[in-house]
Amino acid sequence: MTDMTAIYILEWTFTPTDYFEEPVDFVCGHGSIHVENGKAETRVPANLYPLDHSLRTHLHGELDARFLAAQILSHKPYELSKPSLSKLHRDGRKDVWVFPNAATMVISGGVADIVQKDAAGNVIRDTKRERIDRRIGFAQLAARYFNDAVAHALFGSYSASVNDPSNELVHLYEIRDALSRHLGGEAPATSAVNITRAEWSRLGHLSNDEPFTQGRHRGKRLGSLREATAAELSEARVIARKMIEGYLRHLHSGTRSQD
Repeated sequence: MTDMTAIYILEWTFTPTDYFEEPVDFVCGHGSIHVENGKAETRVPANLYPLDHSLRTHLHGELDARFLAAQILSHKPYELSKPSLSKLHRDGRKDVWVFPNAATMVISGGVADIVQKDAAGNVIRDTKRERIDRRIGFAQLAARYFNDAVAHALFGSYSASVNDPSNELVHLYEIRDALSRHLGGEAPATSAVNITRAEWSRLGHLSNDEPFTQGRHRGKRLGSLREATAAELSEARVIARKMIEGYLRHLHSGTRSQD
């Protein structure tokens, strides 16, 4: 007989501990995952937790998707543990499961925030608040479509660009390439993700044509290669982020039109 009073507790740790800059609750199918100060936790009634632990795997994917989305906006690496699992019984007994642990590691400058106030002292702009709200909103959107094969590939390519900086432009170009293949070429892709043809071409130029050590065709320019500047890499990242965000909105608009 299923124990209707027991609760399964899943807990994660992550670094940096302020990855979302403030406590946040991410809504999931069973309830929510609370994220704060380098720890995440969710509680699941025993009658809703399958004995094969498939929910543990699913919830880890849900949480990791949100971290991957935040990474796209911050270009900041993170390390997220696999969740620990315990079962808390009504009488206080606690069962603990031991799983092989592995962390997901998926670089970063400081951010100068600005708070603007009017003459009466009312805040009219808070860049930190804007950044946090955008990160959380994008994380929720990303988690909703993370199982889409193309979206999953886009997240993977951006994560690779963070963790393999010597090939950063190779990985960022994969995002453009995946969208082109899936959406039927440049014209339908730029329309679907709402970016300009100039932006599309610019990412191709930075990745393919410039003599960058991080680029795709560096073997053709041996002896004349140089490191891409911070500004050039930033430009490529911004375009790639716009492509990913645009694709998620494309999926979202298609979902809404079917409702």
